Amino acid sequence: MCEKETEFKILFTPGHVELIKENVAIPYRRVLITGATGLLGRAVYKEFQNNAWDALGTGYSRARPRFLKCNLLDEEALRSLIQQFQPHVIVHCAAERRPDVVERHTEAAFNLNVHTSATLAKETAGIFLIYISTDYVFDGRNPPYGENDAPNPLNLYGKSKLEGEREVLRHNPGAAILRVPILYGEVERVDESAVTVLWDRVQEGADSCTIDHCQQRFPTYSSDVARVCRLMAERRLQEPSLQGIFHYSGKEQMTKYEIACAIADAFNLPSSHLIPLTEQPAGAGAQRPQNAQLECSRLELLGLSVEPTPFKMAIRDVLWPFLQDKRCRQTAFH
Repeated sequence: MCEKETEFKILFTPGHVELIKENVAIPYRRVLITGATGLLGRAVYKEFQNNAWDALGTGYSRARPRFLKCNLLDEEALRSLIQQFQPHVIVHCAAERRPDVVERHTEAAFNLNVHTSATLAKETAGIFLIYISTDYVFDGRNPPYGENDAPNPLNLYGKSKLEGEREVLRHNPGAAILRVPILYGEVERVDESAVTVLWDRVQEGADSCTIDHCQQRFPTYSSDVARVCRLMAERRLQEPSLQGIFHYSGKEQMTKYEIACAIADAFNLPSSHLIPLTEQPAGAGAQRPQNAQLECSRLELLGLSVEPTPFKMAIRDVLWPFLQDKRCRQTAFH
């Protein structure tokens, strides 16, 4: 897994400086990222590409021109892609991750979240597969949850991801499961994340609106998750024993109401129009866990964790492009 690359070195001797050229062996590492057009997939692709990996990202409806268009439900196409690219690592980000959509389109969601994951696992003997999962595999009644705690998902999304986990480990016991909570990061539209979608409510200002103040969340920056994936991949190339279930999460505990207030504070915007909703309304969609806090000591003990980026710092970078009145930049950023 090495190539030769020219490297220049400066040789110092008394009264003489010489530039010498050497051919050195550098690691040649290939990574395949599914769902590279999505919120997390884009961050994962960028992280590997910026750190000397040959990265290939796949997508479907939004793939071209940047990524390879591949229908992951087409087993033959998926098999051919893996055989041709021969990745050392696969990070499986592709999923239907919207709980309410999974409730309405259950068969299609299970095909993507379970069937595709099983197919990938079957085709990846000798390849390190990282399957991105969720804190929604837990019911949220007795946090925090360690990697060995028994899952008990409350909604179909959580059930689909748990079944995907089991299929991956059944067909590829050397794979890794990485469970993460609610994500935010660089978005193409603010409704791409359940965190950034609150931005429009924050900016409305004049009209009051209610926001959930019941369920506890741990918003996690997609770039931090991407870095964890890369660290896991690089460690696995050195230590083949790295496998099993891992947790990673941001550390700042907030309800959606508190997230919205933190966003307002980050931009020096008013938050008095935001009203905390302390009871779940009837017909509010898929049931969510009350508090599915993840306990992340396994990654930390292995030296593979990443200190989470402070929420207000990251959210300013993420939402600045969507700020309606750029004149507040001086107060928001200085």
